[in-house]
Amino acid sequence: MFPKAFGSVRGVPGNGHPYRAIDRRAFIGEVFVGMLAAPLIALAQQPATIPRIGFLSAAPLSSITARTEAFRQGLRDLGYVEGRNITID
Repeated sequence: MFPKAFGSVRGVPGNGHPYRAIDRRAFIGEVFVGMLAAPLIALAQQPATIPRIGFLSAAPLSSITARTEAFRQGLRDLGYVEGRNITID
């Protein structure tokens, strides 16, 4: 049918040397493990960002100082430290 140079689909090519074939189950297993590991690698490369809170007001700063200090105290009570794990602008 085909000349010997085309080789065989299974086992031995036309030149007589065996193929280095991988088992189908092993191949599917390696692809599956690679697909599972890809999201973990992508997550590991994300830079850490500090949450930022912006505060806008039409009132003068002197009239809202007590409110902003109470807000900052509430954040401290919840475990946030300004400049370390949260930024307030």
